[in-house]
Amino acid sequence: MAVTDPRSRLRRLPVPPSPTRSHRTDLAIETLDAQPKQRPRGVDVQEERHGRVSISRVHITTAEGERRIGKPRGWYVTIDAPDLRQRNSEVQEQVARHLAAEIARLLPLKPDAKVFVVGLGNWHATPDALGPKVVAALLVTRHLADQVPEDMRGQLRSVAALAPGVLGITGIETGEIIRGIVDRIHPDAVVVIDALASRSIERILRTIQLSDTGIQPGSGVGNHRAGIDKASLGVPVIAVGVPTVVHAATIAADTIELLANTVEDKEAARALQALGRDDRRQMIAQVLHQAVGEMVVTPKEIDLLIDDMAKVVAAGVDAALHPQVAAQAALLAT
Repeated sequence: MAVTDPRSRLRRLPVPPSPTRSHRTDLAIETLDAQPKQRPRGVDVQEERHGRVSISRVHITTAEGERRIGKPRGWYVTIDAPDLRQRNSEVQEQVARHLAAEIARLLPLKPDAKVFVVGLGNWHATPDALGPKVVAALLVTRHLADQVPEDMRGQLRSVAALAPGVLGITGIETGEIIRGIVDRIHPDAVVVIDALASRSIERILRTIQLSDTGIQPGSGVGNHRAGIDKASLGVPVIAVGVPTVVHAATIAADTIELLANTVEDKEAARALQALGRDDRRQMIAQVLHQAVGEMVVTPKEIDLLIDDMAKVVAAGVDAALHPQVAAQAALLAT
């Protein structure tokens, strides 16, 4: 029996506006891993391992690197710890300490520097609530400048924090809110916390990405907003992001790719392999687009995982901004 070319079905489906978004990612390391074996010019990578925690630093230095990775020039640091999903307190403390060290490396601050921390996201949607939850757990000190005990002077920086909500709730672009506050309180730096999208379910809530290039709110789920970066705010901006969702089309595409390589039925295998990887992803994106539009997936235990990760990120940010505050103490306090 002849095997029907599956691409004939693909050609009859209406093409969605952007089928390639099915396998998009906000993580620079994932984009780099998807590149051909030869590393793009202008992209340098450093890798370290500390017990159960691995750290990758991607440095984009040229226009070609920007084009190939799809991100502006700068540093992109990925901290990965699989045991975070197991709610391991020892690993949580270790990750918080590494996060503090990487923030301090990307954002060298004077002892009297003033910092504004912004938690992006929608507190009514759990996978998007990381930013507001981190802000709620932070040690904010700007209002305590005149009340700090004498023996604590010089140990706590001035830190303000805000969770500005999302455009659909406030009717105001997040970037506009942040710019207004920056113009008013004149911080020396801004730290932005946000939820990201990954192309791998394995990275959900076990990976943290830092960058010194700012952030585009809502980019993980295709809602592009004005960038929050040094160019728009006039001060250095460090972005801290955690993948909390993966696109459903990505999971389906990976499943079919695995099936094509393992199925025992020779005719079925030939039919699947007749479609190239890009064709398979496009077909899946088209089918899902017809049925449900742009769908993202998150773990069923998202509530607990988000709360845990918010504590880890808050502990790391606190330890970076207030060097005398131990990550372990910050974790216990939250």
